[in-house]
Amino acid sequence: MTSDILIIGGGVIGLATAIELKLRGAKVTAFGRNRKAAAATAAAGMLAPSAERIANTAMLELCNRSLYLYPDWTRKLEEITGLDTGYWACGILAPVYQGQGEKKTRRQGDEFDNSLPSSPSSPSSRHWLDKQAIHQYQTGLSEEVIGGWWYSDDGQVDNRALFQTLLNAAENLGVEIQEGIAVKGIIQQQGEVKGLQTDAGTLRASKYVLATGAWSNELFPLPVRPVKGQMLSVKVPFNSELSLSRVLYGEDIYIVPRRDGRIIIGATCEEVGFTPGNTPVGIQNLLQAAIRLYPQLQNYPIEEFWWGFRPTTPDKLPILGDSCCKNLIFATGHHRNGILLAPITAKLVADIVLEETEEKSDSLLNHFHYSRFHNSTPKSTAMFTSSVNFSNGNISSESLSNNSIIDSPIEDLIQDTKLDNKLNIAGKEFTSRLMTGTGKYRNITEMQQSVEKSGCQIVTVAVRRVQTNAPGHEGLAEALDWNKIWMLPNTAGCKTAEEAIRVARLGREMAKILGQEENNFVKLEVIPDAKYLLPDPIGTLQAAEQLVKEGFAVLPYINADPMLAKRLEEAGCATVMPLAAPIGSGQGLQTTANIKIIIENANIPVVVDAGIGAPSEAAQAMEMGADALLINSAIALAKNPPAMARAMSMAAVAGRLAYLAGRMPMKDYASASSPLTGTVS
Repeated sequence: MTSDILIIGGGVIGLATAIELKLRGAKVTAFGRNRKAAAATAAAGMLAPSAERIANTAMLELCNRSLYLYPDWTRKLEEITGLDTGYWACGILAPVYQGQGEKKTRRQGDEFDNSLPSSPSSPSSRHWLDKQAIHQYQTGLSEEVIGGWWYSDDGQVDNRALFQTLLNAAENLGVEIQEGIAVKGIIQQQGEVKGLQTDAGTLRASKYVLATGAWSNELFPLPVRPVKGQMLSVKVPFNSELSLSRVLYGEDIYIVPRRDGRIIIGATCEEVGFTPGNTPVGIQNLLQAAIRLYPQLQNYPIEEFWWGFRPTTPDKLPILGDSCCKNLIFATGHHRNGILLAPITAKLVADIVLEETEEKSDSLLNHFHYSRFHNSTPKSTAMFTSSVNFSNGNISSESLSNNSIIDSPIEDLIQDTKLDNKLNIAGKEFTSRLMTGTGKYRNITEMQQSVEKSGCQIVTVAVRRVQTNAPGHEGLAEALDWNKIWMLPNTAGCKTAEEAIRVARLGREMAKILGQEENNFVKLEVIPDAKYLLPDPIGTLQAAEQLVKEGFAVLPYINADPMLAKRLEEAGCATVMPLAAPIGSGQGLQTTANIKIIIENANIPVVVDAGIGAPSEAAQAMEMGADALLINSAIALAKNPPAMARAMSMAAVAGRLAYLAGRMPMKDYASASSPLTGTVS
């Protein structure tokens, strides 16, 4: 098959983009694997940039621009198809309970909600209603409601009706639509997509749009993970009037009335990967919150349960615009705003594909470019560098010639962003390239001092040992400042993939308890061998594949096996962590040749882990091009751990600087350092 443009993904974003391109005269093919799995079919259809109190300025502008397109956009679709999209400019009501916070309860309608970081909506589109006013405006609300905000510009669309309308519009306009085609891989050569490997053969086009939602990471290493949402609907009894005429946007709940008498209730927000199905606890929580807000619902018959997967990025903003492949455009990661953002996404992507981008669009798209999740300079050895987990590239000779950099004190070099691109793991940036552990120290105080002297920003924590208060781990959770240190939960002690997966889930919850709500990192160890502590490659790969599906940023500890490292990268791991020698042995770099191969072939950060015993060995590992080091035993078992931590920190910086500077070539013969010309005879 050959087409001008191939849209990978048959959901609302993919179909909207296909229609926009077709209306501009392009030959378009859109295809998807499973139409019923699209996130759009599981949404509520709220168009709520104001009610959701979006704080990010660029995201708010994007959402508002899309909202303003909605009336004309849906009208055009309805004219093409003769179908009703269910677009309804009904406004959204955000009730407030007693005790939700003084900042959210205002007695005067002309005051702003000071709990917001910025004003996401203008005074003209947002109004405060006191208790009497809100209960007059919408009858049936709980007596607990003591006021609320009325967002007049917001509204809703029937997401399922919209999806069907888009599908019919695409077919009526002549967009070729293919259902049930699974893409196996994207064929790339020299920074360009040459085709798509599918179960229906190879598909080719001049340009491609990736709009695969929560499944985007399966085709391209983007930091998009699924966040599950459960929902249900009730039906207003036949002999009853629909007294609910406004969308209610409450605390952890929304209630969306449809004109046909259905009422949509949603939605949970669950980090469970692609785990399907509704759960009793999920539905129970939704019903309890909905009935508390609008008690009448308890008497309405339940019509349907369902679930879906939101495509979510680390910053919950979409990924829009061009990619590292010159003919591939991204349109994914819309989180909970895919329905709202469909019109503007279609317009902006079509502008790029057809090279009609306006200056204003360019400026806005810069905020949603995939490069925000990594450094801009890739490794010179890689044709393509993962946008999820960039290895960090060479700096220019002009930068190195800057004396203020080379002459900086070592403590400044560690944090000096002019010296080097930051280490980027799963979209999170770090200036330090040394990670440390928390085990084997003689006492907590030495551990605290060592972490401080190391200048590290990532510290591993053995989940099982913290949970059981194993010796040396009592009070560990309280010993470090987790506002400054990024926790790396460790599955140490796990002998099987199943154990490691279970402990990883516990680790993520532990990070949340300590205030790191967005922390999905896990250091994966599967070690059945008690004597040599060598990791199990098969179990590690099995566990990694499952944890990636569940949205983890997986940092696997492995033997220095280049083939395994590549398999783990392809599975979506955030790094690979090859051992330099058996863990805790202090034998130094025993696997240098294989680590060099791993570094050369990796498109994700390579962290040398285990076996380093001295700063000279740490520097050597960094000189080879390793992106970071993880060192525990060499520091904890030193006579003076804080001093050794400082030495390792300096070694990591020196090794990195040497790697970037580029060492002189090795020769088999001597070469005089003093010139032979102009000598005194």
